[in-house]
Amino acid sequence: MSKKKVAVITGSAQGIGKGLAERLAGEGFSIVLSDINKEILTGTENEFRNNGFEVTSFVGNVTKPEDQAALVQHAVDTFGSVDVFVNNAGVEGQVAPLIGADPKAVDFTFDVNIKGVIYGIQAAAKQMIKQGTGGKIINACSIAGQQGFEMLGVYSASKFAVKGLTQTAAKELAPHKITVNSYCPGIVGTGMWERLDEKMMEHMGTKKGEAFAKFSEGIALGRPQTPKDVADLVSFLASPNSDYITGQNILTDGGMIFN
Repeated sequence: MSKKKVAVITGSAQGIGKGLAERLAGEGFSIVLSDINKEILTGTENEFRNNGFEVTSFVGNVTKPEDQAALVQHAVDTFGSVDVFVNNAGVEGQVAPLIGADPKAVDFTFDVNIKGVIYGIQAAAKQMIKQGTGGKIINACSIAGQQGFEMLGVYSASKFAVKGLTQTAAKELAPHKITVNSYCPGIVGTGMWERLDEKMMEHMGTKKGEAFAKFSEGIALGRPQTPKDVADLVSFLASPNSDYITGQNILTDGGMIFN
């Protein structure tokens, strides 16, 4: 079994999650990729292995507590421990005014973005407590978890919940030397924002790319975000340099929301 530290990242077949996994793998972690999309996940695992990374993968649905528990067990069976657990999996949900929010879309967004984080925290924390050596749980929040955005009310609500879960878990798990923090990205040029841009065309009358450009206008540093920008923060949160930081929801948005 691996003597390296082990990082588990949900939703890591592509997008931000893949970027986080690549960064941590490059820093010497053994990586457990997890996603619901088996085909893309297998491709990412093969890519990592070809790059010389120590990696395994697990197909799982974060909305099912039994899948989250099985993911952690797979990590332990393969590499011997879970030292970092990143609750990265998330969905943007329906893009619509609150008065037009579809109940099924609300349930789906809350299931993935809230319940998925709860079940991930539970599974990771139980294993870390069992190991007795502490650990780091890192959750995906958002600028939409700091401020509500039009057309994204349900998504914003789900990310505000992640902020509260992060603070609560940090307080409860501190006696076990487990830190819990979240990263709050802004406008990241990934598949999620491509979908958001298309959906906003229906409600805002914009053309392709205009919504992305409009939201990016307010970034103080003058450019939209990349997965590497997010990985810079998550790398810090996964490292010993953040050992004295817990319960924080940290913005990485180029200067959009100022607390």
